[in-house]
Amino acid sequence: MIWTTQPRSKVGTLAAITQGDGPQVLMIHGVGLCADAWAGQISDLAQRFRITAVDMPGHGQSAPLPDQQANLRDYTTQIANLITEPTVVIGHSMGAMIAVDLAAHSSNVVGVAALNAIYQRSTPAWDAVKARANALSDTEISDPSPTLTRWFSDLTAPEAVACGAWLTQISPKHYKTAYQVFAHENGPSLETLRALRCPAMFMTGAQEPNSTPAMSRAMADLAPDGQAVIIEGAAHMLPMTHREEVNTHLISFAERCLHDTR
Repeated sequence: MIWTTQPRSKVGTLAAITQGDGPQVLMIHGVGLCADAWAGQISDLAQRFRITAVDMPGHGQSAPLPDQQANLRDYTTQIANLITEPTVVIGHSMGAMIAVDLAAHSSNVVGVAALNAIYQRSTPAWDAVKARANALSDTEISDPSPTLTRWFSDLTAPEAVACGAWLTQISPKHYKTAYQVFAHENGPSLETLRALRCPAMFMTGAQEPNSTPAMSRAMADLAPDGQAVIIEGAAHMLPMTHREEVNTHLISFAERCLHDTR
């Protein structure tokens, strides 16, 4: 599909793509991207739900956090203001971290889907991501090629080209702020997962070397109502590369969680 910039609405202090009617599904993208990364999901899910695909603070058309020394809760707090009714929250990568944190702190979250979420990285993996974060500049745009090479096997594919554009359009300062948070987090705690009050789906790609299938299965086993979904042939950007299979699982999950709210 073609990845284009869709119109935004003002939602609280943030910008978001809003489409559809019915119960709310809130979507949160990963570091360096924007709400348009969910285009492959929005068109399908908006036929059943009211979609709010938010630009994270400092991304897309959303204003940055006031404090550049941010932590995960700062991002969660900004987005939590959008959850004023029963909502299924779907997050990808850093967005998955935020989604699980929202589920742990908001009684209005009736389901959480964490795509390509990390959990208890190995020491070498954690050292590598922190080294990448520490190498980022506040003022100069980083070469997106190493990131795109980790995400895609074909750098000429439309989704790779779109991600490359988003990674070079974001402010270096805001990108570094978010990436530092992502790099220094190590996933939800055991206590957080065990205390989740809503259904939780942990989805990742079978070929994902960082947010591994073992991580998703471990989190699903700890959550009281957890399930793991592993997409064969997929890696980190599975919402873009494996749209149809991902959407089938997301629609089924959201229908289950929002069944009594219609």
